[in-house]
Amino acid sequence: MYKHNNRLTRRRIANAYISGVISISLVLLLTGIAVLLVVNAGAVSDYFRETMQISVLMKQEVDETVAGEYADSIANLPYVRASILVSRDQGTQELKSMLGEGFLDVFETSPVPVSVNVTLLAEYVEKDSLSFILPQLSSFPVVDEVSCQQSLVESLNSGIAHISIILSVFIALLLFISFVLINNMVRISVYNRRFTIHTMQLVGATVSFIRKPFLVSAVWQGLLSAFLAIASLSGLLYALRRSFESLFSIFRPNMFLITAGVVVFFGVLICLVSTFIVVGKLVSSTRDDLYY
Repeated sequence: MYKHNNRLTRRRIANAYISGVISISLVLLLTGIAVLLVVNAGAVSDYFRETMQISVLMKQEVDETVAGEYADSIANLPYVRASILVSRDQGTQELKSMLGEGFLDVFETSPVPVSVNVTLLAEYVEKDSLSFILPQLSSFPVVDEVSCQQSLVESLNSGIAHISIILSVFIALLLFISFVLINNMVRISVYNRRFTIHTMQLVGATVSFIRKPFLVSAVWQGLLSAFLAIASLSGLLYALRRSFESLFSIFRPNMFLITAGVVVFFGVLICLVSTFIVVGKLVSSTRDDLYY
């Protein structure tokens, strides 16, 4: 009878431990997704900044050779990421696609000038930087006009700031929820061993001696849960990459290592803190409290 009860107790503890690991890993998976978005916010911001183009229109008499020399000269500027020559024919075809085939009928010659599309490094796509860069690009005698949607830059910077704040609040809320859920899982797991704790107290075990094996178990539980969460996140990212490969060119691979480190850190930390608190409460409980 004693052996049968002992087997049931061990099975109950093992089931609680396994269900706790699965539940914690799911919570850590959500946390990992949120952290991955936060740590890659800068990369996403840089991507959108560096795809914004400044259109430099040449004077009508400027040919493609001179415009090409201009594009090569500004390509060496420290704030320019790329400068691409747009020929008169290319510009004409782009306008035809927007305005229709007959828009040139009213002109004797094509009014579309040769132009250069310029993209800047992400850190220079700011209002203050553009107020210095745009006059520099237009200071060449071959340039007729420099076109840049500064309102778009301001909207982009404002939108990125708002998104970063929302993500920060979301991850803080998610970490709080993670702590509550993991604390409940740990409490259930440790509570199943409350009679073992009481027996250890009866033979004179100190609080630190009682806590030690539970804390060691919590570390392993946190590590195992974090490993499962990271493995699930890796599989999810791999599946998404096969469907949206161009999207993943934005993300920085080293940021996944940071995400994995954060998941492991919080997985172990929350399990340790929760176990420390729960065991402390059980140690201070009376014998009658163990039956409720």
